[in-house]
Amino acid sequence: MKKIFLVFAFAAFACSGIAQTLFTYGSNAVDKNEFIRAYNKNKTPVADKEKALREYLDLYVKFKLKVRAGLDQKLDTLPQLLYDAQSFRAQIADSYLNNEKALNGLLDEAFMRSQKDLHVLHFFVPMDANMQPQDTIKAFKSASALYNSLTAGRTDYAQLVAAEPIPCRNSDLGFITAFTLPYEYETLIYDLKNGQTSKPYRTKNGWHLFKLIGERKAVGKWKIAQILISVPPDATEADKLVFKKKADSVYNLLMKGDDFGKTARLVSDDKVTYGNNGELPEFGTGKYEMDFENEAFKLSKNGEISEPFLTSFGYHILKLLTHTPVIIDRNDPGIQFDLKQKVQQDSRINTARDLFVKDVLSQVSYKKNNSVRDADLFRYADSALSNLNSETSNTTVFPVSNKTICTFAKSKLTGKDWLDFIRSYKGNGELYQGENSEELLSKFINNSIVDYYKTHLEDFNPDFRYQMEEFKDGNVLFEIMERNIWGRAANDTEGLQKHYTENKNKYLWAASADILLFNCTNKTVAEEARAALKNGADWKEIMRASNNNIIADSGRFELSQLPVVIDAGTPVGFISQVTTSTIDDNTSFLKIVRKYDAGLQRSFEEARGLVINDHQIVLEDNWIAELKKKYPVKINESVFQSLLK
Repeated sequence: MKKIFLVFAFAAFACSGIAQTLFTYGSNAVDKNEFIRAYNKNKTPVADKEKALREYLDLYVKFKLKVRAGLDQKLDTLPQLLYDAQSFRAQIADSYLNNEKALNGLLDEAFMRSQKDLHVLHFFVPMDANMQPQDTIKAFKSASALYNSLTAGRTDYAQLVAAEPIPCRNSDLGFITAFTLPYEYETLIYDLKNGQTSKPYRTKNGWHLFKLIGERKAVGKWKIAQILISVPPDATEADKLVFKKKADSVYNLLMKGDDFGKTARLVSDDKVTYGNNGELPEFGTGKYEMDFENEAFKLSKNGEISEPFLTSFGYHILKLLTHTPVIIDRNDPGIQFDLKQKVQQDSRINTARDLFVKDVLSQVSYKKNNSVRDADLFRYADSALSNLNSETSNTTVFPVSNKTICTFAKSKLTGKDWLDFIRSYKGNGELYQGENSEELLSKFINNSIVDYYKTHLEDFNPDFRYQMEEFKDGNVLFEIMERNIWGRAANDTEGLQKHYTENKNKYLWAASADILLFNCTNKTVAEEARAALKNGADWKEIMRASNNNIIADSGRFELSQLPVVIDAGTPVGFISQVTTSTIDDNTSFLKIVRKYDAGLQRSFEEARGLVINDHQIVLEDNWIAELKKKYPVKINESVFQSLLK
């Protein structure tokens, strides 16, 4: 019974606003929109819509009556319920602090990009903050000249970068995919067509150009084990030949059947993986250098071993453990979770956050006070840092202290707030990232307003408000049901005995049996226990010797309740096959000790759980009748009929 009420409670919630009143109870009204919102969260396909709506309306009326009774008793002010509501709010609030449309756009974009790998060349014209203006111009000209030459089809890359007045660099990045490079670079690259070069892109360190020279279907994820015979960077050709012979020797032994993991532990020079049988963490495109990845991706069957090949680290021998192809279904739960985790941890999330902040500023009616000059805010911020003994509220030392910087909703930010922020933020080495004054002012305003928005989220986000009301009403419902029905029924021994005596014919056994039921941690444990039981072992000894891998119990159960099919022809002593539940992976089997025909009387103790449920229903019906007298219910039939259209 408790579960039924809890499910209903968490599915139903109140809604405020101007709408047609569907029903009233006492002085309280419930509008059509609130009811239909709750109904739509719980509805299932039905043949008779009117019948389904009327049945749900009856449930919803009772729900509202019970919650109202709890609120009148001020159960919502109980310390535990207040704590639960605050904890729940903290858990869900952050999920509402984003621009959902922008976030979904980023997820779609990341998914589409993850479907293909791109082969990219990178060209870089370095710059630094100490460059003279004429050198800055030279760097720009070099980047522009590179772009023009690459766009014209030049492929003599070494000559191109060497010919520029500012020393340039070029490198082959190999294949990349979504999340391999910083988001701004990734976007430049994925906007290119094969053979195209991106326009020069300026960062603090210099100018970047990217050329797309190939693409392929994404290769997915690979689980590889390796044996590395490292080759020193200064090795001569003669030295390399020695290392190659060693690698070839190891490979030949593997081909003759030597264990790969054992061999890796003995000879591999990869100090990170040799102790783990040479196993590398699962990886995809862009994790390792291209020479390594190309050889790894050639392996097509689990267990296949590559011939030795050389990279800048030395000679590698690889073994394919598993390969997981790229997921092509955008709705796959695994890819959705993976992409969301990566997006939220990547710089691209700032795109959604910026849009969210912009939306919040609009919602709270943010208005900057232009009479307060930014230059003054910056100047006194510096002064506040150099005069730490002066209170930021001192208008003599800090004239901007009592000035209003901006207003929003029912609040404002003052110069004092700004100076306090500067002292706190710049004084924390873990927070301060060297932002300039403009960036700090923007961060101060945006963070302050988003904090206000989060604290007053119910005022701005109806969905959040509904979810909080739903949770609070559910807690109130649980508390009052425990007090008025569940706890009362369970503890009313006299009432339960009376109900049982007056209704004994309701509490008869269906066909039943005494059984031994074994729940095991896995199928192997279950099969071993079943074999021991069949060989005559005592079931209690089997359980004790299982090292907590088996929970066994005995009891009487109706045959319809058992996890296997038992009928009249199943003999006493029958031991079932091991079964695994598709719902919770529970592995079990049973033995029949004794069987009973249908129609036998349950004792009071045997029927106690059923009697409690039935007694609860009687108590609840009587309580609902009392509530309807206290809060008379009136249904607006014309509004109800409009639900059927």
